[in-house]
Order: sequence, then C-alpha cells, then structure tokens
Amino acid sequence: MFQLFTTELFTTELFTATECLTKLIIPSPFSMVESREISEAGVSRTLFRLGWPMMVSSFMHAAYNLVDMLWLGHLPGEEGRFAIAALQISWPIVFFMISLGLGLGIAGIALVSQYTGAKNREMANRSAGQLLSLTLLLSILVAIVGFLITGVVVRSIGADAPVTIRATNYIRIIFLGMPFMFSFMSFTMVLRGYGDTITPMKIGLVAVGLNVILDPLLIFGIGFPPLGVRGAAIATVISRAIAAIPALYLLFSGRVGVHVRPGDLKPDGKVIKKILSIGIPASADHTANAFGFFVLMYIVARLNSSTIALAAYGIGDRIINMMFIVIDGLAFALTIIIGQNLGAGRIDRAMQAARKGIGLMFCLLLASSVLLYLLRRGLMGAFTPDVETIDEGINFLRIVSLAIPFFGIFRGVGAIYEGSGHTVPAMILGLSRLWVLRLPLCYWLGLHWGLQASGVWWGMALSNAVSAALALGVYSTGIWKKKVIE
Repeated sequence: MFQLFTTELFTTELFTATECLTKLIIPSPFSMVESREISEAGVSRTLFRLGWPMMVSSFMHAAYNLVDMLWLGHLPGEEGRFAIAALQISWPIVFFMISLGLGLGIAGIALVSQYTGAKNREMANRSAGQLLSLTLLLSILVAIVGFLITGVVVRSIGADAPVTIRATNYIRIIFLGMPFMFSFMSFTMVLRGYGDTITPMKIGLVAVGLNVILDPLLIFGIGFPPLGVRGAAIATVISRAIAAIPALYLLFSGRVGVHVRPGDLKPDGKVIKKILSIGIPASADHTANAFGFFVLMYIVARLNSSTIALAAYGIGDRIINMMFIVIDGLAFALTIIIGQNLGAGRIDRAMQAARKGIGLMFCLLLASSVLLYLLRRGLMGAFTPDVETIDEGINFLRIVSLAIPFFGIFRGVGAIYEGSGHTVPAMILGLSRLWVLRLPLCYWLGLHWGLQASGVWWGMALSNAVSAALALGVYSTGIWKKKVIE
C-alpha cells in the first residue's frame, strides 16, 4: 500500500513539475514564425526570425563540448593536456553513432515542413510519430553497440595510453545517455519543420545551464573525489535527460503545433519508407563524415608530438565551431523555408531564399574569419596555459581561417537539398569533401610530404575551397526544386 502511494505521489509530482515547466517554454503565438510569413515575408528577415533560436540552440550544443574543454583544460599538470586530447578523439566516435539518428531527423524536417506548407496537419503529425518511434529504437541499439565496441575503436586510433584510457571512459558514459539525446533531437527536428524554433531552444537552455553547473562539481570533485573526464560525461548525460522529459511531454500533450498521438507511433509502412528514403542518404552522409573524422584523428595521432597536435586541433576546432553557430542557424532556417515553400508550390520563393541564404552565409563567415585571424593568440590562451599547445593552435587557426568562408557556400547548398528532401546530392557532396579531398590532402601533405601538422591544416583548408566550387555546380542543376511529398 505504501509503495502504491509513493508511486502515485511521485507520478503526480513529476507531472506537476513538467506542467509548470511547459508554461515557461511554450512560445506565445507572436514568438513563432507562421507559414504565411515563411512564404511571403522578406527572405533575409525570415531567415533571421527562424534562425536566431537555432543559433542559440547551436551555441548550446557547442557549449556542451566547449564547457567540457574549458574545465578539463585547467586540470593540473599533464592531466589537462591528456583530457583535452581524449575529448578530441572521442567526438568523431560519438558523432558517428549520433549521425545514424541525425539523418532521420533531417527526413523529419523535410516531411513535416512540406506537409505543413501543404496544410496537411494529419500527415505532419503522423510523420512526427513515425520519426519518434524509429529514433527511439535506433537509440537503444546505438547505446548497446557503442558501449560494447568503444574500447576496441579507441585503441585503434593509436593515441598515447593516458589519452586512450580517458577517451574510453568518456565515450562509454555518453553512449548510455543516447536515448535521451535521440529523443530530444527528434523533438527539435519536428518542431523546426513546423516552424517553431523557439521551444527547443528554451528547453535546451535549461539543459545547458545545468551542464555548466554540474561540470566543475563533477570534474574537480567539489565535496567528493574528482571524476575528471568521467565527470564531464556524467554531467552531459544528466542535462540531456532533463531536456528529453519535457520534450516528449510536449509532443504527446498537443501543447505545441505538432501533436503526436499513440496511434501515430504504430508502424506505417508508407511513411516509414518515405522517412528512410530521405533519411538513409542523410545518415550515410553524416556517418561517413564522422568516420572520416575518425580517420583524420588517426592521421593526427601519427604526427610528431601527436598529443600536442590533438590538443591544439581540439581547441581550435571548438573555436571554429563557435563561429559556425550563426551559419548553422541560418542553414536550418533555410531548410525550413525551402521545405514549406516547395510544399506550397512556391518555387520562385524557394529560389530567392536559396540565393540569399548562400550569399549571406558566405559574407558572415568572411567577416568572422578575419576576426578569428586577428584574435587567434588570445583565443587559444583562454583554453590552456600549455605553451606548446597554444603555439600549434595558433598555427592551426592561421591556416584554416583562410578557407572558412567557403564553408558557408557548401553548408548553404547542403541545407537547400535537405529542405527539398533530395538528400542523395547532399550526401555525394559531403563524401567528396571529406573522402575525396580532405583525407587524401591531409595524409599526403602531413605525413607523406613531411609537413607534419601544418600539412594537415593546409589539407583542411584546401578541401573547403574546392568543395565550395563543387557545391555551386550541384546547386545549378536545379534538382532540389522538386518536392518529395504527393
């Protein structure tokens, strides 16, 4: 009897807490971007109206790793260098598994946005339900497989033993939290397709705030033994769990534009086939990229002074990713505009948005790369006191910043094809950029020609410039102008 009472009490309290939280995070009608505005208002204005919450969301995702890097980099002695290097070689492995679900999420944006543009709310809801079912099942599989193979995969990179041990501990904990990550990812993609980019942002802010608080407590062991790298992973999993609970509640409660009902979770062969036809190429693109970055870590790990190179690359890469926050927000906004306008039959509007989106991303990254070049020493010094890591990081930023603006073109074209649901051309572009250009260039310039770290950094820069030209060629074919819904 007591057990029944306490269970009911816990359920009631959880429901009440979730209800209170949703009152804070559900946007007002005036804070969302309506379908009419997406199809008719000024393109640049709409891009930023849709994009700014996603810029904040991108910042929050980057903040998970950025905060981890900041705290871990200030661990005493060589521990800080080992921890940063461990975090850097961990990311490609984790991203490889995340990418399996990310492709399905892109399919969710394409379908929900196009059905919303076509005023077919029932199919938008059904698509959201099918996406949620698929990603939850996939997340459980990813968590199990990832946990089991982590040790073997990390050791195959060939990093120093202290780095390998710390990376293995970090990744295994992250994999245990995959169902929470995939649930919130599905929620975010579905609401973005509908045009609501604010609600996911608000939930994410709460999660990141919690992560910021937990990180130093768990890493340095304030009040209990320090956990180091494992503490950073535990903080991330807890904060993502806090984000997933209200996200699922909102989808099933109907308190946001998309309302998933239990019947929408029942397998629907036609919808699943459509999700997979769009999502598998997108997943293949992202997983191949993630595996490519794993190979890149393998190359960097074979440079002279590999731990220094890994640490410098890890910090420099996080700094550059912070620059991409605005670009990611605009890219997702462009995806929504393309999808809803194609669904509504407004090809002229979609073409106008495509041209302005690509141009805007290029110009913003051009300005940002100039600033990065000028501030490179101070930025590196903020993350670590290690002089050798700072010097190599300055070298990395000096070379890579030259080609950063070209990534704006590449990212814009990819967003256009993802919004239209034609993910195969986007997949081909992604594979070409990494596997045809970046990895061979990094290997030949860095190891074969003996340029070491500088050669690897030049390979990254050249791959960005050439892939931008390829992306413009693919864009000009116009394949993206055809919608994928009936």
